[in-house]
Amino acid sequence: MSEINIILADDHSLFRRGMKKVLEEIAGMRVVQEASDGHELLKLLSESQERTDVILMDLNMPSLNGIEATAIIHQKYPAIKVIALTIHDEEQFIVRMVEKGADGYLFKNAEIDEVEKAIRDVMASGFYFNDKMMMALRKGSALKVKNLSFNGVINLTSRELEILKLICKELTAAEIAEKLYISIRTVDGHRQNLLDKTGARNTAGLVIYAVKKGLLDIGF
Repeated sequence: MSEINIILADDHSLFRRGMKKVLEEIAGMRVVQEASDGHELLKLLSESQERTDVILMDLNMPSLNGIEATAIIHQKYPAIKVIALTIHDEEQFIVRMVEKGADGYLFKNAEIDEVEKAIRDVMASGFYFNDKMMMALRKGSALKVKNLSFNGVINLTSRELEILKLICKELTAAEIAEKLYISIRTVDGHRQNLLDKTGARNTAGLVIYAVKKGLLDIGF
C-alpha cells in the first residue's frame, strides 16, 4: 500500500509542528504540505504536483475557515478526505461539517492512536466518528426529532438498508460484497443510490442519516 499523503491546515504553527512530527513517526504516513488558513490551503492544492489523500482541517482558521474550505474542497477535489480538527463536540458542529463534505471529526486533544485510526478509517471505509461523537448525534436526534437535517419520507429497499448498516459498521465495499455474496460494483451502485436518496454528500453523511433516523442498533 502506498503512503498516505497528508496536509495539515491549522493557523497555529506550533500545533502543526507537533502534529507533523508525530504523524511522520507512523509507518505509511507523510505530511506533504502545511497551510495556515483556507486560502493558503486551496492555493497549495491548485499548485501541488503531489497526490493529497487526507487533510486534517482546523475549523477556526482566519481569512477562510475550515468549514468554508471544506465545502470548496469537497466540490473541487472530491477524492480528498477531510478530517475536521476542533474543540467542539456539539451535534450542530459535527453535522454542519459533514454536510459541507467532511469525512471525519477529530477532537484536538485526541491521542495519537486515535489520530492514526481516524486517518486509516477514512481511507478504508470513508468515515470516522468516535463514541463521543456518536453519542452527541444520538442525543441531538432525541432532542430534535422534528428538526432533522434529512427531512421527508425516504423509501429505502431492504437491500439498501442492509448495506447502509454494514457501511456504518465500517465495512469496506469489498467486505460488504463478500458478506452479501454480491459484486463490489453492485455495492457501489447501492451506495450511490443511498447518497442520491438521502442527499448525503459522502459516507459520513450516510452514517449521520442512519443515526438520526434510528436505523442503527444501540450497540453500534
